[in-house]
Amino acid sequence: MVYSILANIILAAHLIFILFVVFGSLVVFYKRWVFWLHIPAVIYGSLVEFSGWICPLTPLENHVRALAGQSGYAHSFVQEYLLKTIYPEMLTRQDQIIIGCILLILNLFVYLLIFRKTMKKK
Repeated sequence: MVYSILANIILAAHLIFILFVVFGSLVVFYKRWVFWLHIPAVIYGSLVEFSGWICPLTPLENHVRALAGQSGYAHSFVQEYLLKTIYPEMLTRQDQIIIGCILLILNLFVYLLIFRKTMKKK
């Protein structure tokens, strides 16, 4: 039971990290110091998508699920949980590159808005 709870906590942390990578720049509008956390997260998230790496939280969750007597999954968190909801088919390399580009473009756009807002105040 403890391992099952721990696996679910890891799953939740993974989802929160992904949401932070995608939408963290919006938090920077209100809390400028979050920038110092968000930029490294975006860089790491983009590297994972562009390189095809698997986030270390995925094997960690799988290991803890195995300790709980549950089955893990053979691919990434995105493929297992998010793409089943967003896309009907499996994640391809091209999908990963598109996700990485969207991630960078979205955050660049928000940071440009923040920069413009900051420059107007001066």
